[in-house]
Amino acid sequence: MATEYALQSPVGARLSGHPWHRFAVLGDSVVEQPGGFADLLRDELAAARPGLQYRNLGVRNLRAAEVRDGQLPAALALRPDLALVVCGANDAMRPGYEARADAVDAALAGIVRPLQQAGALVLTVSVFVMREYPRMPPWLGTGFARRMACLAGRTNALAATLGTLHVDLSEHPAIARGDALTGDDGLHGNEHSHMIAAAALIDRLSAQF
Repeated sequence: MATEYALQSPVGARLSGHPWHRFAVLGDSVVEQPGGFADLLRDELAAARPGLQYRNLGVRNLRAAEVRDGQLPAALALRPDLALVVCGANDAMRPGYEARADAVDAALAGIVRPLQQAGALVLTVSVFVMREYPRMPPWLGTGFARRMACLAGRTNALAATLGTLHVDLSEHPAIARGDALTGDDGLHGNEHSHMIAAAALIDRLSAQF
């Protein structure tokens, strides 16, 4: 897919002339990782607009409600005109997620809506969902992949309801091809997956101006 290779173009070229000045990132370990897709997107935005203000508030192991309660005030203080919100995986990975899913959706909406009301274009992402996760600890149960797919479906639906600029990676062709997308822990994305995610976000953003 073309989006897998978009980052090979000169840095900033795809987003030349973009209108954003302040970029906030909220979430868990998916966005916390240094050099991950949030930082790659930052690099593209900053190359096209020197002086871009950027704050990545991501912290690993947080559930969606914790992201809302702990990160939203600081994000709003930046007065972002662009925000990336990626969380929910720490809710979904644990058994019993389906019974808590409405509350997780409400927490996500409680992050997105205030950002939108403050004038930010909000980006959301449904992360890659592997067919199986053989290196996950036994206490997470056999339904791990099913719960992650459920999260992706609900995030897709919520994004449509809230009107976010959404990227769905949950059934990306790289998964079916058997591409190596996870790192040493068998859960978090590797460099290849972050490149794909960043390129997909750049594609979505470049169509907005």
